[in-house]
Amino acid sequence: MNIIITGASSGIGFETALRFSNDEENKVIAISRDKNKLKYLSETALKQNAKSQLITLVYDISVENNSENLQLLVKKEMGNVDILINNAGKLINKPFEELTIKEIREVYEVNVFGVMKTIQDLLPLMGKKQSHIVNIGSMGGVEGTSKFKGLSAYSSSKGALLILTECLAEEFKDKNISVNYLALGSVQTEMFNNAFPGYKAQVTSKDMAKFIVDFAINGFGCINGKVIRVSKGSV
Repeated sequence: MNIIITGASSGIGFETALRFSNDEENKVIAISRDKNKLKYLSETALKQNAKSQLITLVYDISVENNSENLQLLVKKEMGNVDILINNAGKLINKPFEELTIKEIREVYEVNVFGVMKTIQDLLPLMGKKQSHIVNIGSMGGVEGTSKFKGLSAYSSSKGALLILTECLAEEFKDKNISVNYLALGSVQTEMFNNAFPGYKAQVTSKDMAKFIVDFAINGFGCINGKVIRVSKGSV
């Protein structure tokens, strides 16, 4: 399978890329802005599997006028895309009254606009056979769940991503493309640690990566346009 993962330099994206690359039949493009972390990912993948087909790509999905065309880069490496994992995310933990418009825009540029641009860029390479877009969201972006102080920008952006998922599932249903949203609970990642110092999450990045890989490969057959809650909590 041909798989694209954004935000692959650490945490869930890192572990998901590694897990996909363990299967030498998979060709994986791991995307991040961090060149050094991507180099470490590539080295780790080869240590785990010498036949790993993991390709790293230094690319910023949040830059609207990026000089490199993502579609051309991906087409050169793999031709078509079977699975797209939109995992890149930005979180700011700050009281609403202290947030600047610049900070809010930075969150939305990654969590919403960057996802939209990535899908638009890669859409022509999808649907030749059944393709699956998996948007990595948050329980905080789901209506009726518990919310946390300081996460208004992050949670509202993930709420926007949820609605986008439902809209695209309808638009793409005749294009042989399924689109789903994984609403993740707390996961022990670098981003989570920075936002909540000292707090212990219930799930590790490796455990969540296992679920994401299994769902991305097998979940689209009967599921489209759905919000899947992935949490050990009750809300």
